[in-house]
Amino acid sequence: MPDWDADSRRLRQNLIRILTDIRDQARLRQIPGLADAQTWHREMMAGLTHPDASMIGRFRGAASLSDIEVLVGSYPGVPAAEVAAETKRFASTLAQILKHLDGHLAPGATLTPDQLSAVIEACAWAHAEWVRIHPFANGNGRTARLWANAIALRYGLPPFIRLRPRPNFGYEAASGEAMRGNRQPTALAFRRMLSAFLDNK
Repeated sequence: MPDWDADSRRLRQNLIRILTDIRDQARLRQIPGLADAQTWHREMMAGLTHPDASMIGRFRGAASLSDIEVLVGSYPGVPAAEVAAETKRFASTLAQILKHLDGHLAPGATLTPDQLSAVIEACAWAHAEWVRIHPFANGNGRTARLWANAIALRYGLPPFIRLRPRPNFGYEAASGEAMRGNRQPTALAFRRMLSAFLDNK
């Protein structure tokens, strides 16, 4: 079986299935929550080898994961003991953001430039916050990109953020900035990705 971190055919197949489910949820304007992210993680890791099954679909800080700390480059994710509170805050804030956007963006409507900017900012916020928290022991970047694509699909945009391999367009540097709480480089990278995606259609 492929390693859980390798860019394998199995992983890509898993991600395509998850994104298809996310697309269907987005069309119904269902608001994804933490349980959805945990399901995505389990489905993402299906058929892949991993060091410990207790790490799959569970956040750091829970039971056997209470001492799992993570580093992205030189940047630490939030301490394991704070993950539960941080993920709850993430879910609550995301629900508020989506409810606000839902009130201004009718399903199927063409986005104005300002509305498009608001959607990109929401995608960037969700991605950057998930990366900053880093709730899973592994697979956080993939999950963050699923969050961002879920928001894009919700408001009629294509799933323009490549899930695997990692995107270009300054994405790596932007993720490092996200670990420091700065989401603006992520928003800039996402604008570049969307433009390139639409140019290549």
